[in-house]
Amino acid sequence: MAKRMRLDKLLSNMGFGSRSEVKIAVKQGRVTVDGIRAKDSGMQLDPEQAEVIIDGERVVFQDVIYVMLNKPQGVVSATEDTRDRTVIDLLTDADRVLKPFPVGRLDKDTEGLLLITNDGALAHDLLSPKKHVPKTYEANVRGDVGEADVHAFAEGVELDDGYVTMPAQLRIDGKEEREDGVYSRITLTIHEGKFHQVKRMFESVGKQVVYLRRVAMGPLRLDESLALGQYRPLTEEELAALLNR
Repeated sequence: MAKRMRLDKLLSNMGFGSRSEVKIAVKQGRVTVDGIRAKDSGMQLDPEQAEVIIDGERVVFQDVIYVMLNKPQGVVSATEDTRDRTVIDLLTDADRVLKPFPVGRLDKDTEGLLLITNDGALAHDLLSPKKHVPKTYEANVRGDVGEADVHAFAEGVELDDGYVTMPAQLRIDGKEEREDGVYSRITLTIHEGKFHQVKRMFESVGKQVVYLRRVAMGPLRLDESLALGQYRPLTEEELAALLNR
């Protein structure tokens, strides 16, 4: 059960205005609690049990948020940025109230699955290097990806800074001959999250990633019905899988 909370804090946290605006609304008689007109904006209540209505709209208490975003290219995985649009900018005002943040980062030019939440414990758990949470990507690669690369990735490859990656699972999904050479479609699952890791892994074997999107993180898979830039709340099943994996 949630802790008791001031009425003005509840309304402010749920996006119904600042504390001062809420105080005015209470004074004007626009707020009821359990059917009784509120007289004190500082009254204590149980936000999960009390029926709070402001201007005819029932207040639904929420203190955590978990959403799946299909990140488009051109936005950065950050809560704020002085130059670029962020993934948080893609959320509605109501969903930004709880101050969510992206779990990990996708490069500006990378698309796909991004979990956004305000659950710091879950985020820490998913990103912990000790947990080795698998992340699966689909990519188009300039170069002829072959079995030698599959074996190399399975053994671990050395990146440009000398770091040797953990074993990764590389699958070749198809190839295409173009005027400037062979392009390969691949699926790659890694178990760590070094900076630009997928791109650097292919560079280590003489190839270049030209398109990249993440399709899975742990038990969470990208909902292919989401258009780029769209998001939705996690289902109960998806959240349970993340919390209990």
